[in-house]
Amino acid sequence: MAAAAADTSSADTRRYVVGYALAPKKQNSFIQSSLLSRAAARGMDLVPVDEARPLADQGPFDLVIHKLYGHDWRAQLQAFSARYPSVPVVDPPHAIDRLHNRISMLQVVSELDVPLSDAADDHHHRHTFGIPSQVVVYDAAALTDSGLLAALRFPLIAKPLVADGSAKSHKMSLVYHSEGLRKLRPPLVLQEFVNHGGVIFKVYVVGGHVTCVKRRSLPDVSKEILEDTAAEGTVSFSQVSNLPTARNAEEYYEDLRLEDAVMPPTDFVNEIAGGLRRALGLQLFNFDMIRDVRAGDRYLVIDINYFPGYAKMPGYEIALTDFFWEMVHKDDVALKEEEESKPTVVK
Repeated sequence: MAAAAADTSSADTRRYVVGYALAPKKQNSFIQSSLLSRAAARGMDLVPVDEARPLADQGPFDLVIHKLYGHDWRAQLQAFSARYPSVPVVDPPHAIDRLHNRISMLQVVSELDVPLSDAADDHHHRHTFGIPSQVVVYDAAALTDSGLLAALRFPLIAKPLVADGSAKSHKMSLVYHSEGLRKLRPPLVLQEFVNHGGVIFKVYVVGGHVTCVKRRSLPDVSKEILEDTAAEGTVSFSQVSNLPTARNAEEYYEDLRLEDAVMPPTDFVNEIAGGLRRALGLQLFNFDMIRDVRAGDRYLVIDINYFPGYAKMPGYEIALTDFFWEMVHKDDVALKEEEESKPTVVK
């Protein structure tokens, strides 16, 4: 069976097929009726890939989107692309790999060459971005190495080194003092926890489309908590909201009015998103960003995820449908640009 859809006599009646290969949980959240109907209205049908059959034998597909892992799946994608090189596969596995390691994931942020030409707000403040200080710890002995940890200040976030979307990779802890390091199990990344007013900015990227939303985050860590040596040295993220007492946590979030949190400048966010898109070679991802309360015009990227929970993004059906349309017409656009770039011959 051919995998690249054949042309029809009428472009107006042509329907395009977008194959999606997603884990069941991802399918349930992403493939909503609202997305299916909007895509169908634009002449595109979203069809599930049958994991029990070779990808190259399925179709016809005009576009393949995926979030599956493993050597077998990678081999299937390679075989598919070798047979049907004109069909876009979003995204390339080698590009996704970089996001599976929390060190290489954020290293790309430090390497970005973003001009930020319009990144000043109405008060002409210059906005900057970066990443929190962090180190990778491969064995328990390194946790007692004062030299390795000298560049970090408590509190710290302990994150598994591998970020593969598994439940284990999401198990993180907040470490208040050096005694808390003893409970950690390397390999892991120790990242400085930066007070950020309890607000996180989640930036969704869908090709050239960028949407930034604000969400509640972990509460700021007070000086009193850090100086309380009798307190627990390490606390899992799931317990942080109960510290130091449930009542205090409730008061903290009552005082935090999410609607009052100022969004980062749109141009600033778009330039970072565009820079990451180019550097990573990815079309579908999001990144988490916080505002450092110590310097209100500085933002820190703390996490990047491939093919995130788009259903949580306002108007995700519109953005994804537009993206699918652009991808299935990629060759049409390229051909048009090529034609327009040709010199005009006057006879």
